[in-house]
Amino acid sequence: MASKNSSLGKASKAKKDEFYTQLADVENELRHYKSFFKDKIVFCNCDDPFESNFVKYFAMNFNALGLKKLIATCYATSPVMYSQLTFFGEPEPIGSVGEGKKPYMIEITEVRDENGDGAIDLDDFESMLRNNPPKLLQGDGDFRSDECITLLKEADVVVTNPPFSLFREYVAQLIEYDKKFIIIGNQNAITYKEIFTLLRDNKVWLGYKFGDMAFTVPDSYEPRETRFWIDENGQKWRSMGNICWYTNIDIQKRHEDLILYRNYSENDYQKYDNYDAINVDKVSEIPIDYAGVMGVPITFMDKYNPEQFQIVGLIAGNIKGLSGITSSTGKDGPYIGGKLKFGRILIRKRG
Repeated sequence: MASKNSSLGKASKAKKDEFYTQLADVENELRHYKSFFKDKIVFCNCDDPFESNFVKYFAMNFNALGLKKLIATCYATSPVMYSQLTFFGEPEPIGSVGEGKKPYMIEITEVRDENGDGAIDLDDFESMLRNNPPKLLQGDGDFRSDECITLLKEADVVVTNPPFSLFREYVAQLIEYDKKFIIIGNQNAITYKEIFTLLRDNKVWLGYKFGDMAFTVPDSYEPRETRFWIDENGQKWRSMGNICWYTNIDIQKRHEDLILYRNYSENDYQKYDNYDAINVDKVSEIPIDYAGVMGVPITFMDKYNPEQFQIVGLIAGNIKGLSGITSSTGKDGPYIGGKLKFGRILIRKRG
């Protein structure tokens, strides 16, 4: 268990994994899944129970969603623990894990109007936590710890923003325990062999948000020339233009056809030197009348409808054995006129 927490702590420090999601982004995505949550146990297993906007969302909407239970756990090396509320009355928390901080969890089965103002809001949630402090975890709070896995087994669905550097391992655990999930990840994860295989086999797909998203980050994060700012309250922010949500819960979006309007011509669509497929530079340029294999950008996954298209494979320099088509030159990446193109997802129209 100690080694797991050590690796998580090192990953967080080296990869800068501490990106905290805005409440508005949580609300904008989860509104598409509201009917799914009724009578479900939700687990936020990478979330400080008070600091996390995932936890705040589910606490404020606990009754409206008809949740059965909300569980949240944090890990010992989280830099934001105790930064807003010290649950256990310790100005400087004492412990032997991480930097002396004790990881904890909450289990909520009921949310009441604590202050009697006729509405459920964050004041009620904070009051509830003060009157019923979270439980200290025996372990380190790592999502891979035995303690957290036991909670995972109990849960129906996991919703969180997991460490990007551990994304493969995190998703693998969810698949292993057959859990529904709605999680944030980098678009680059689409090209990971482990993740792409799940996407190809329709075991995982993308949610609604695809593109730019801003996150608050710890004070320890150094300024950057781009996509970094400090607001009027001194809070540091980072944004990334390649964020998306991954889920295995059926949503309306994946049943909507991509509208096609371009016709195929040999002059407009070049073939790869080393694959029997045509190159399509933009998703909007997928031809309506081409029956063969096409190489499209990874942004296609945001529009992917498995009833309209079949994913044949992926051709990229860092991916091997997934193409579904044999390269005639032995080169992995897609080449046109001897020049290497960006990696492409290989698709074919159904019907």
